[in-house]
Amino acid sequence: MELHYATIWESIADAIPNEIALVQGTRRISWQQFDDRAARLASALADGGIGVGSKVGLFLYNSPEFLESYFAILKMRATPFNVNYRYLDDELLYLFDNADAEAVIVHASLAGRLANIADRLPQLTTIIVVEDEPHQANLGVVYERVIAETSPAPRIERDPNDITMTYTGGTTGMPKGVVSKLGPGVEGLMTTVPPLLGRPPVTDPAACAQLAIELRDTNNTFTALPAPPLMHATGLSIGAMPALLFGGRVVLLQGRGLDVEELWATVEREKVNGITLVGDPFARPMLKALDAAPGRALESVTAISSSGAMFSSEIKAGLLAHMPTAMIIDLIASTETTMGMSLSTHANPAITGRFYPNPGVIVITDDGQRVEAGSGDIGFVAVPGGADGYYKDEAKTAKTFQLIDGIRYAIPGDYATIEADGSIALLGRGSQCINTGGEKVFPEEVEEIIKTHSAIDDCLIFGVDDERFGQRVVGVVSLSADDASGDTAINIDEVIAFGRTKLAGYKVPRQLIVLAVVPRHAAGKADYPMATELFHAALSPL
Repeated sequence: MELHYATIWESIADAIPNEIALVQGTRRISWQQFDDRAARLASALADGGIGVGSKVGLFLYNSPEFLESYFAILKMRATPFNVNYRYLDDELLYLFDNADAEAVIVHASLAGRLANIADRLPQLTTIIVVEDEPHQANLGVVYERVIAETSPAPRIERDPNDITMTYTGGTTGMPKGVVSKLGPGVEGLMTTVPPLLGRPPVTDPAACAQLAIELRDTNNTFTALPAPPLMHATGLSIGAMPALLFGGRVVLLQGRGLDVEELWATVEREKVNGITLVGDPFARPMLKALDAAPGRALESVTAISSSGAMFSSEIKAGLLAHMPTAMIIDLIASTETTMGMSLSTHANPAITGRFYPNPGVIVITDDGQRVEAGSGDIGFVAVPGGADGYYKDEAKTAKTFQLIDGIRYAIPGDYATIEADGSIALLGRGSQCINTGGEKVFPEEVEEIIKTHSAIDDCLIFGVDDERFGQRVVGVVSLSADDASGDTAINIDEVIAFGRTKLAGYKVPRQLIVLAVVPRHAAGKADYPMATELFHAALSPL
């Protein structure tokens, strides 16, 4: 059997056809239905001329249709790619053109934006619309009609070298399509996920279905709730794929933003085992809801996984106080590769931003020298292997994926040091590093300190031009609920003074602007360009 998600999922559908694979609200889709609906969609895509290697966009909110469509595209050996549902016309035009998109599956509520640009995308010949509201854009065919009227595609042999394409968030420039082969990703999950379920690693893909049967028969089927959007790698690759690979079920929230009340109610109702989130932007409001209404039945939760944003040790400790038998898996990862992780339990909390690297991970300086453990030197994290590169961008591929001593490394741009015990202390993404008076300031370090002030709910730190120092450290903050409601007066100068007690002087923000909400992308990642724009707007005279 191939190292291929589609082939393994088909075997699981045969092995446990009546078990539930997908849940959203009252919708419950069995493994047999998951496979059948994906096969019908695959057949419809093939009828539209989509074939091996064709690029198919997923312009969808979190929904069973997202995962069905992903399955369908992989079934026919086409290439799925994610579409950010917050993008507007020009951003969408760039993305579809860059991806050479031939087909797209889109929610009706988003189809109007697609209609605005469809005539400028001659390659885009197949549009399938999921009706989350009446379809008024007058393009494409309706998803459920396709499912009802199309026969399932036959099963085929596939290649582990089939690819997926995941577009980055574009926070450091235009989004880049990260191309990855399926086989290595499947193999990695077969090695790492079973031990978390109390089972030995799996070496044969055919054994995934057997493990699914064993987990069902022992009432240990894994139920995962990815809170972030599936359009981002954290939601899909960390939240959904590990569960599905071993016959688990994926539970999706109905709301299209983070509704913590819905999240915790869903965890209780569906007896969720694993929650995936994006660091503090998700965890802080989740913890506040638990603190405000303790006593929820959360005994089912065994793991909380996170990636994409800093996850503070005090927030981890707060969550684990409510779920003392759970474990927090904090991954240092990017779309291009996974660098390492930290594990936290109620008895053994982890330090914020400290990770144990995956095998072979090194840290290299700007001039290519390896950083020695305990030296205090700063460099970039370099990971052996990683993705295959960026779609249609040889220059960026060559910059990010480099040969060092004959080994190909992925270097996404994360600054770090190596501690004496071999752990990696993550400092931040190099593109956001602030150079003030010749000193480097990493925003994440400052943000974590400012957020420990009781009045501050969220914070982003960045550099702005300064005639004397080149850049000066500034930021935007939002206030905690009490202060935001006016119950407690807050003096920003006091927050800055607080920073001076925790940070070297050159790292302390010179100005902080209070916003109602600190700008973040849908997955919770920092939106530094928007934060900078709002900062300048707040200082500009009307």
